[in-house]
Amino acid sequence: MQSLCVISNFRFQNINKKLMKVICNIEIPLIITLHYGVLILILPVITLLYNAKNQSWYSLLNIISEPVALSAYKITFGTAFLASIINGFMGLILAWILVRYKFPGKKFLDATLDLPFALPTSVGGLTLMTVYSEQGWMGPFCSWLGVKVAFNRLGILIAMIFVSLPFVVRTIQPVLQGIEEEIEEAAWCIGASPWTTFSQILLPTLTPSLLTGTALGFSRSIGEYGSIVLIASNIPMKDLVVSVLIFQKLEQYDYQGATAIATIVLIGSFLILLLINYIQLWRQDFAK
Repeated sequence: MQSLCVISNFRFQNINKKLMKVICNIEIPLIITLHYGVLILILPVITLLYNAKNQSWYSLLNIISEPVALSAYKITFGTAFLASIINGFMGLILAWILVRYKFPGKKFLDATLDLPFALPTSVGGLTLMTVYSEQGWMGPFCSWLGVKVAFNRLGILIAMIFVSLPFVVRTIQPVLQGIEEEIEEAAWCIGASPWTTFSQILLPTLTPSLLTGTALGFSRSIGEYGSIVLIASNIPMKDLVVSVLIFQKLEQYDYQGATAIATIVLIGSFLILLLINYIQLWRQDFAK
């Protein structure tokens, strides 16, 4: 009996040790992740909302409804929406070409698409200025056509397209690579045209990823600062965007105004984030 008790106690201790190891392996990464998320993500957002809460509703409404602020909202969200539509169309074409075609320079084009991720935004803005300014490579040609890119809203549009295009391409590309070509061949065998095959078979599969990439590009365009501040004239009521307006208010020590406008952008970005999560859930349900 004593030997049986000793064996059972030994097994029980081994089981407890294994359970403790499992618990430690689970808790330690969880604790680190929670602390990291709170310090890096949640705490700054709560601080911004708390500073906005300290102001009266009347002062907040006056700040966020100023003509300069309303014009900045209109320019920022309108231009970002237009850039997202353009990137949605061109990003789908680029992803299709990179996946389905082989041509000289394909790897170079594929690597170049990631430049907006790697480049500092100020370097991107300086590059756009070098190309589209009056003394740039494309500036004289654009002036000959009567088109002004630099220091105009068109420059803001090009800057937003530049920084947000990779989101669309990199979101569509893996989904397109996972589509089996046998599905298209089967559709062709039963008499479907190439357009019917694309619109009825491929496009429904690509739509969730296309919408996700477009929404990510839209949110990226809203928060762009470095490239826009260089290629735009930053004149109120003309081509001033929200990110530059916030920085201008900080330079003027108008912290209340900057906090109020930043809160509006935060709420808008949060709504976009909810939309992206909903699209991703829809994508998962569609894949099932």
